[in-house]
Amino acid sequence: MTTPFTPDVVEAIKRHMNDDHTDDALIIVRGLGGRPEATEAVTSDVTAQAIEFTIDGGEKLDVPWGETLTERPQVRKAVVMLYRESCEKLGIPWRAEH
Repeated sequence: MTTPFTPDVVEAIKRHMNDDHTDDALIIVRGLGGRPEATEAVTSDVTAQAIEFTIDGGEKLDVPWGETLTERPQVRKAVVMLYRESCEKLGIPWRAEH
């Protein structure tokens, strides 16, 4: 995978996702990642094409954005879209702050 993001930006995104959005990551993995049995999802990489999660401490899984990202502000919008799509697929309501 390629990325327009510097290593510092990728680390900041990963830290934010892993500190503040672990439940959202698990919903994305279960809904769009095809792993409904997953119990843990850690954000392990971010590229222009996808967000990568490490599932249950081992397996790596890429969930595509749906479009190629070119700027950091696009990441938040893309994660929110994946989260909402996953909630819809799983039949659960999404939180209003998204």
